[in-house]
Amino acid sequence: MGSEEMNLMENEGGNRGKEGKGRRLWKKVKYQLVEYHSLPAYLRDNEYILGHYRSEWPLKQVLFSIFTIHNETLNVWTHLIGFFIFLSLTIYTAIKIPTVVDLNSLQHLPDMLKKADLQKLQLELLTCLPSMPDLHRLREEISSWHVKEHLYNCLPGRFSGSNHTDHSVKEDLANIIAPLLIRPITRWPFFAFLGGAMFCLLASSICHLLSCHSERMAYIMLRLDYAGIAALISTSFYPPVYYSFMCYPFFCNLYLGFITVLGIATICFSLLPVFQNPEFRTIRASLFFGMGMSGAGPILHKLFLFWGQPEVFHTTGYEILMGALYGIGALVYATRIPERWMPGKFDIAGHSHQLFHVLVVAGAYVHYRAGLVYLRWRDLEGCGVNEL
Repeated sequence: MGSEEMNLMENEGGNRGKEGKGRRLWKKVKYQLVEYHSLPAYLRDNEYILGHYRSEWPLKQVLFSIFTIHNETLNVWTHLIGFFIFLSLTIYTAIKIPTVVDLNSLQHLPDMLKKADLQKLQLELLTCLPSMPDLHRLREEISSWHVKEHLYNCLPGRFSGSNHTDHSVKEDLANIIAPLLIRPITRWPFFAFLGGAMFCLLASSICHLLSCHSERMAYIMLRLDYAGIAALISTSFYPPVYYSFMCYPFFCNLYLGFITVLGIATICFSLLPVFQNPEFRTIRASLFFGMGMSGAGPILHKLFLFWGQPEVFHTTGYEILMGALYGIGALVYATRIPERWMPGKFDIAGHSHQLFHVLVVAGAYVHYRAGLVYLRWRDLEGCGVNEL
């Protein structure tokens, strides 16, 4: 082999080596974090965060970036951790908090009871049950057999069987009503709130992780994020409205229907492309803030109806704290504090969106605590005499 051929092969090998090094270098550069001025228009949202952006990365690299440091890392993890917190709370609530009574047992009532005047029976029971000694203690501490004994004495004589050898309707009725006194009411409004919270937190985490992939992905993820916020706000109303007005069906349905329609309307409005423009940041925050403030009506109504009951003041205190946390979070988000004071200093940690996330999780947890108070209140007291 001549010297010329050898030189040619060496040159080709060198060129291939340079191409390989060039590809590896380009791959490293391609997935480097970039500064704000290098971003495409659809990723420019906060001009006070100057660097550490991911821009149009392939989906694989975007997914793996959950374990790397960039200006969205804490945005992802603050709500992802919040999601797992609420998932744990949901499992805990389902296991530890008693389940709803099985009303299918009512089908075992004799035909005689089905034909009875249940409204009249209800009034008769209400005049009798308050005379039962330590009714709250009975509900909390002892089994239903003791309650049955008092109920049997309370029930009108017309429910006694005509034949003493037959099993009396009066005893059947006592056996059914007694467990209802010490078992909990329905849980669906509480679990609806927990589901809304988990959906919001998970949707937010996914949005912050994937939006840098492409303009189309950013559009879809941001709509999912807005839907999650609307779902959290809407379902947050369900426990306080349902358990406050469960004995006032008109107001219960009115308030639940209003907040549900408002939430759906907010989601529909958020689907408009113009809604995402940076100049609409304040409008977005104001819309969700106003949606939350619409809960002031039911709270004031609740205070009017139940003034003087400790549970009402307790839950209202929680709700005011929750509203304050959400409101401060929305204010921080809209004003972009603190990064507007020192641009570039809070790119990785401490900027407004991360603070907003932490306040949302805190507010949702406060509302969870309020929900437990509602459940205990209604489980023990049901509908009072003045509510029927």
